[in-house]
Formats: sequence, C-alpha cells, structure tokens
Amino acid sequence: MKTTWLKTAVAVAAGVLSSQALAAGFALNEQSISGMGTSFAGRSSSADDATTLFGNPAGMSRLKREEVSFGVAAIHAKSDIKNASSFPGAGSNDGDMVPFTAVPMGYYVKPVDDKWAVGVGVYVPFGLVTDYEGGFQGRYFGDYSEVRVITVQPTVSYRFNEKLSVGFGPTINRIDGELQSATLNNGRVKVRGDDTAVGFNAGVLYEFTPHTRMGLTYHSKVDYELEGDTRLTGAGFGPFAGKYDASLDLTTPESVDVSLTHELNDDWTLYAGAMWTRWSRFEAIIVENEGIPAPLQDSFDPIIEEQDWHDTWSYAVGAAYKLNREWTLRTGLAFDQSPTNNVHRSPRIPSGDRTAVSFGLAWNPTDDVTVDLAYSYLWEEDTKIRRASDTRGIYNATYENSAHGFGASLSYRF
Repeated sequence: MKTTWLKTAVAVAAGVLSSQALAAGFALNEQSISGMGTSFAGRSSSADDATTLFGNPAGMSRLKREEVSFGVAAIHAKSDIKNASSFPGAGSNDGDMVPFTAVPMGYYVKPVDDKWAVGVGVYVPFGLVTDYEGGFQGRYFGDYSEVRVITVQPTVSYRFNEKLSVGFGPTINRIDGELQSATLNNGRVKVRGDDTAVGFNAGVLYEFTPHTRMGLTYHSKVDYELEGDTRLTGAGFGPFAGKYDASLDLTTPESVDVSLTHELNDDWTLYAGAMWTRWSRFEAIIVENEGIPAPLQDSFDPIIEEQDWHDTWSYAVGAAYKLNREWTLRTGLAFDQSPTNNVHRSPRIPSGDRTAVSFGLAWNPTDDVTVDLAYSYLWEEDTKIRRASDTRGIYNATYENSAHGFGASLSYRF
C-alpha cells in the first residue's frame, strides 16, 4: 500500500515528466497561449495581456483596460518503447500511454487607477495522465496515473512610477489523484488522495525604457498533506484485500523566473528568459499507512524511496513580428533540463532533457478582441529505464518521447 502512495508522490512531483506536457520538471507551462507562441520566453516581462497574472503579477499594472481571457491548451504525446526486458514474464510495450489531454485557463484583470490593478486567475499548474495497456511489461512499476492540481489566484499589483511595478497573489491549490499498478501476486493496487494547500506568487517588473523591460517572478513552494485510501484487490492478497487509510507529506518546489522583453521597433519584439526550479527538495519520499496487518508491516510501515532529484534550469528565446494592426506572428525555442536521474527513473516518469519549438498567431479584429493560437513541438533525448526491486521484479527499456501542443484563447477588453 505504501508503495502505491510512494508512486503517487513520484507522479505528482514529476507531473509533467510523465504526461509529456510542454515543460520539464514540476510546473506545467500552459497558463498562457500568447506565451506558448514564444516557447514562454519573456513570460515574466512581456505583460501583454491578462495572463500576466500568472507570468508576473506586477505586469497587471501595464494593462490599461479591464480584460478577461479564457483559453485551453491540448497535448498529444507520443512514446516509442524499445529494447524492453523484464523479470518475471513478458508483456507488451505499445507506448503512447498519454491520452489526448486538455489544460484550461481563465483570467480577469481590472485596473483600479493609474497605480493599482486587481485580478483573479484560475489555471492548472500541475497535471499528469498516463494510461498503459493492460498487459504492459512494466506494469508492476505502474500502469495508470492521474494527478490534477487546480489553482485559484486572487492578485493585486502596484505601480510606483513609470519604471517600477510589483505584484502579489496568494494561491489556493487543490490536488487530487489516482494511481494504479499490478502486483506480482496477480493483484492490483489503486490509491486515491487529495488535499488543499496555500502558496503565493510574487513579481517585480522594471522598465528601463518604454521599449525594454525586465521581470522577475517567484512561485513559492506548497506544502501538501494528502489524505486518502489504498485499495488492494485480487485473490493474491487473500485476507489482506481491502481498503486502508494512507497519508503523504509532499512539498512542491519553488521556482524563480527571470526574463527580458525588448521592442526592437514598431514591428519586432524580442524575448529571452530563464527559470530555476528547486527540485533538490526531493531527496526521499516517506509514506505512512494505517492499519497495516502485521505480516506486511516490515515491508510497508514505513517505506522510503530515494529520489535524489537535482535543481534544474530552463531557457527560452523568442520573437514576435507585427504584420499589421490585426495580425502578429510569434515563434520561440526552449530547452528544459530534467530533474530525474538514471538510478531512480521509472515508467511513471520516463523523461529526459527536452527541446521545444513553438509558433503563434494573434488576431486583433478590433481593439477590444484578441484571438491567440499556438503550436509547439517538443522532443527528448532517448531515456533509459533501469528498475529492479525485490517486490516488483525488473524492468528495463528505452523511451523515445515527443509531443505536439495546441492552444487557443480569447481575450476581451472592456
């Protein structure tokens, strides 16, 4: 049972890695479709629309009109599994275990006066869906995972002068998830858990000139105490089949995003950015269960799995070209490091360092309306899984991962 909760922790901590979404590490990038078009370069400094509430809350002070923005990003991932071997037994390795996934977002920003602005955003900062086929060869290390975090962020920003703005917003984060795996005794383990926790986002925006600005955004850690239950099914568990209470303390890491936006002329805008994430918080995961029968206590009370993740950097550059008053083109290139290591990587997090290229289009039919469209393609280095356990056997494989991302949003200004 604790093994299952442990895998849930890994899945949550690795959210995007498993789902092949368009960011490495913990945080989903899909909170802005306009930002997606430049591979999220300039995320903390562009401040072009209401999505700046997430990218940099200080940027709300640049918006001159009341604005609402709604969007959705869709992810279509592909994984090829090669050179697979396992003990005991064989199985299939179809790959493509990530179903077509949608990531919604919505924002509202209202300037109060020349200095103050307020707003609220609803977005999905973390997410995971992996669903292997029933006879997956690595099923003892996990064959189904689903984790979602939905965040609500009320936010305020203040503009000190023509150059300096600040912003702050608490985040209310709801996490829930389900994880399943097969067992060597022909049973199954399914776990569900949830929690609500609070964090915050804060940002600073400095405008060197009317055409050049730099932003710095801090996303805080969030401490979760997941509570739920673990279900054991199958004849192999005998009298121990049933439901047990389980709990897990999980801290998601903080990150710092810094970027630069430079309006080269009336047509061209250039972006560059970097983000650091403190993945080294994940040294080990310790899981607690209640009511474990005595014959299982030595194995499951408690269980500790080393993670040894490392801090990561992601980098992005991008550009936007204004064709005319109505149409703007965007593009970007990004590189994301993976926090995982070769020793502890599993089928739930079969990811390595990745590169992404993006293209975007903005249509402004009127001064009040903007429609943003974006497309991204990412590919990863070949990633090796080398897992061995006394209780789950052995699974070795090489993964080749890639993903297509599509996004659309509508912004309306009052």
